[in-house]
Amino acid sequence: MTAELTGQRELHREPPRTDDLRPLPYRLALPVRRLARPYFFRKYRLTIHHEDRFPLTGPLLMTPNHLSLLDAPLLGAVAPRMLHQLGKIEVFGGLQGKFLHRIGQIPVDRSAYDTLAIRKSIQVLRDGRVLNIYPEGTRGPGDFSRIRVGVAYLAMVTGAPILPVALMGTRLPDGSVERHPPSGSRVDVVYGEPFSIERVPFPRRHSDVQAVADHIGDVLRAHVKAAVEETGHPLPGWRDQKDPDD
Repeated sequence: MTAELTGQRELHREPPRTDDLRPLPYRLALPVRRLARPYFFRKYRLTIHHEDRFPLTGPLLMTPNHLSLLDAPLLGAVAPRMLHQLGKIEVFGGLQGKFLHRIGQIPVDRSAYDTLAIRKSIQVLRDGRVLNIYPEGTRGPGDFSRIRVGVAYLAMVTGAPILPVALMGTRLPDGSVERHPPSGSRVDVVYGEPFSIERVPFPRRHSDVQAVADHIGDVLRAHVKAAVEETGHPLPGWRDQKDPDD
């Protein structure tokens, strides 16, 4: 999940500090992943394509399309490395919120300019870890038709490579963005070829960040189209549904 992680006013400042932040926890996520991965393979007809394309070291911006509630827990379980994922702040309440914090996930206030979420995201990448960010910003048809500028900003600040990911089957054609597909459904996760955006020193104009976002969008749209052709597994379409918190 990603909000507008940056606004025009931020583009002319110095890079955000991260040395004053506590490291994000992740150790609890490791046994959770070991338990969750076989669960998802038992529950769904799950196929992972081109896992060899996933960089096993260094910072990484993972950029999947976003279809349903299943996307984040599925990727968190089956990705070759532990993920720090951005999630809307509304799901970080109560016991669920404590658990998400303890496995290193990052809440984002989508109604405001969330400086802390930006700094934590940059911290993850500066520490050489994997940040999962949904460039579309909300659940929908999964075709990358709309790309928000947050992913471009993070790539320009950190120079972290970007890994396209196409999800198919995490929502059925007649399914809701609020539900998981039924047991036995076919699910495909298709990794693309990583690519990099050159780091750009400050100041960065908003038009420059938008141009990079447009380029990233072109690459992601090409990847999801190729993934559909390769797997024969179509996207679910829109069906006039929107994320209720969009």
